[in-house]
Amino acid sequence: MLLLFETPAGFALFKVLDEGKLSKVEDLWKEFSSSESARKVVKLKAFSKFENTSEALAASTLLIDSKPSKDLRKFLRSHCDGETLAVADSRLGNAIKEKLKIDCLHNNAVMELMRGVRSQLTELISGLGVQDLAPMSLGLSHSLSRFKLKFSPDKVDTMIIQAIGLLDDLDKELNTYAMRVREWYGWHFPELAKIVQDNIQYAKVVKLMGNRVNAANLDFSEVLSEEAEAELKEAAVISMGTEVSDLDLLNIKELCDQVLALSEYRAQLYDYLKSRMNTIAPNLTALVGELVGARLIAHGGSLLNLAKQPGSTVQILGAEKALFRALKTKHATPKYGLIFHASLVGQAAPKMKGKISRSLAAKTALAIRYDALGDGQDNSMGLENRAKLEARLRVLEGRELGQSAGSTKGKPKIEVYDKDRKKGAGALITAAKSYNPSSDIVLERNSVTDAEMLTKGDEALPSKKRKHEEGEERVDEDGEKKKKKKKKKTEVENGDQDNEVNEKQKKKKKAEQIAEPGDEETASKKEKKKKKKHTEGEDEAQDNGKEEDDATESKKDKKKKKKEKKRSE
Repeated sequence: MLLLFETPAGFALFKVLDEGKLSKVEDLWKEFSSSESARKVVKLKAFSKFENTSEALAASTLLIDSKPSKDLRKFLRSHCDGETLAVADSRLGNAIKEKLKIDCLHNNAVMELMRGVRSQLTELISGLGVQDLAPMSLGLSHSLSRFKLKFSPDKVDTMIIQAIGLLDDLDKELNTYAMRVREWYGWHFPELAKIVQDNIQYAKVVKLMGNRVNAANLDFSEVLSEEAEAELKEAAVISMGTEVSDLDLLNIKELCDQVLALSEYRAQLYDYLKSRMNTIAPNLTALVGELVGARLIAHGGSLLNLAKQPGSTVQILGAEKALFRALKTKHATPKYGLIFHASLVGQAAPKMKGKISRSLAAKTALAIRYDALGDGQDNSMGLENRAKLEARLRVLEGRELGQSAGSTKGKPKIEVYDKDRKKGAGALITAAKSYNPSSDIVLERNSVTDAEMLTKGDEALPSKKRKHEEGEERVDEDGEKKKKKKKKKTEVENGDQDNEVNEKQKKKKKAEQIAEPGDEETASKKEKKKKKKHTEGEDEAQDNGKEEDDATESKKDKKKKKKEKKRSE
């Protein structure tokens, strides 16, 4: 059995002299306690040396993926005829068995054997000293790590992460120191805080002036404008501040020196960050700016990790707390995170910030991937996408109704809604409505002829008939008046009956309230009797009304018969 062992100098094949010792795995380490005992177990059969570092790197990368290199296959073909091969990787053994038809072995005994050979490697391989093996292994490990990570000195984004973190810390410290200067010097000259708003200018004025008495004799033209200088000198004369000692002013000036030194260092750090961002992520810088781009990289961990994120994640990066709170409370999720501070989002109207941030996040994700994985070093892609986003912003705000960056072209066509017309169809669903003369109301033929006879033949009719018809009309009018009077009488009578019934019910309720609990049964019986009487009274009133209606109908019949008799005469 042969043992394949990989070293930084090359591949080594060892012949296992006593295979029986492999059965005792627990005691195998004792055989490699010394070089002499180790030579009794294994013996070097062949060695394939790497010619240079690139060859060693290529072989090592293939071994990591469990693939044999060309040189290794040639080496095994020439020395492994009819032998079983012990390997440290089972997947490598399967690959060798498929391609070279060599039986491979991998178990705990083989791994323990590999450990023993590694401990006595310099003794088993002649010509390979410890002083040579250590630098070989170190160089190979460095080259392998560079190859795996695609290392490039110009693409180190850790400098950006550290620089933006330090820049934020400097801003906080500057703000704290400047507020301390204002509070401290405000006891001596409180009016200065309203005259000079900028913190750096305030520190310069305090350092130059010292005591407010010196303001009248100093020139502040290098720090302040003429108007502010004149106002300062007037306020120094009539100031309400307290007097301070020279020692206090000395400490205040030293604090002003610290503020000015920090501001200068911050300006240098910003220039450094700007140059690094233009080198590492030029397209991202063109889209969102140096500070926002650096904060996105720092929040993502690295440029490569940020390139793996989709546009929707880039959009809300930095607003994770608000996102999870919205998901928990089932409210609207945030529309933007760190990307809100980009200039394009700041230019948009409040209603359009969500749309622009979504479009900007999509373009930013593309720019990040191009910067992280692309070979180009220019910012042409970022500038082109920025121009498209600016055009889209103008379209959304109604400034320009030309072609936008998206698929929509020009102004949308607005049509009047018509329920009878199909979408995209020229014809109507239903025919247009026309005038229908048959729906008009027309008088009957007999009534028309009677009307014509009345209008045209009034003179031809005899005088008796005219008088008879006028009499009939008067009789009809008198009958209708009598009917109305009878109805009113019946309504008045019914109303009186209802009033009486209501008064009776009220009396009953009062009696029930006064009565004792034991008389409930008698009271219920009385109520039933009264209800029966009430229903009987209502029935009688209805019968009386029917009789009156019958009487009026009989009178009408008699009148009609009299009229017919008169006409026949």
